[in-house]
Amino acid sequence: MKTIICRQENDRDTYDTVEEQLPENRTAGQVQNEKAGRERVIKPAGPDHIIRMEKDQGKTAGNAGGTCSVSRKRSGFEPAVGEVQETPEQLLSRIGNLAFEVTQNAATERAFTGKYDRFFEKGLYVDIVSGEPLFTSMDKYSSGCGWPAFTKPVTEEALVRNTDRSHGMIRTEVRSAGANSHLGHVFRDGPKEAGGLRYCINSAALRFIPYEELEAQGYGRYRELFE
Repeated sequence: MKTIICRQENDRDTYDTVEEQLPENRTAGQVQNEKAGRERVIKPAGPDHIIRMEKDQGKTAGNAGGTCSVSRKRSGFEPAVGEVQETPEQLLSRIGNLAFEVTQNAATERAFTGKYDRFFEKGLYVDIVSGEPLFTSMDKYSSGCGWPAFTKPVTEEALVRNTDRSHGMIRTEVRSAGANSHLGHVFRDGPKEAGGLRYCINSAALRFIPYEELEAQGYGRYRELFE
């Protein structure tokens, strides 16, 4: 079936092509959240950001009980300690308002405002919620869309894909497998020589680990990705 999947929420000027929808891979918790969702508008985090959101997914994504339980087993990433549990308030305090709205409520940061949009240092990009490795600088490129763009994730198992029908479009949402954090969307207008995909990711959903600090921060095993 042909469907229109083209852009992030306010990526409305450049990408408007008809493509095949990417595979969907939703967890039971995500489906439950979708059924419980309702339309709403989120207040901006500050003067430099516009946050709009079409669905309220409850207290936290994938967990209606009011705690954020981060599992990293699915992606293969093993934390130094056991499973981490935080209340939404604790998570908000740790990662900040913008990152919380993006990862937990699927908000979108304004184009060209993210700190990693024009950032091309060597290193690893991890989920700001769980620390789960998601992308590397080796697969990052300048797409001009206003958000960090990658041609592929560290592993396919690191991501989960969902169908997103918001804003009058049909797109493929991308979430982290371990923490169920909303990251952005994936489109089929990426570099053909690199597989043709463009992972359009919110900077606020990511934390960057410089290559020189991988070992010190517990990501030494990922140094081989850069060799």
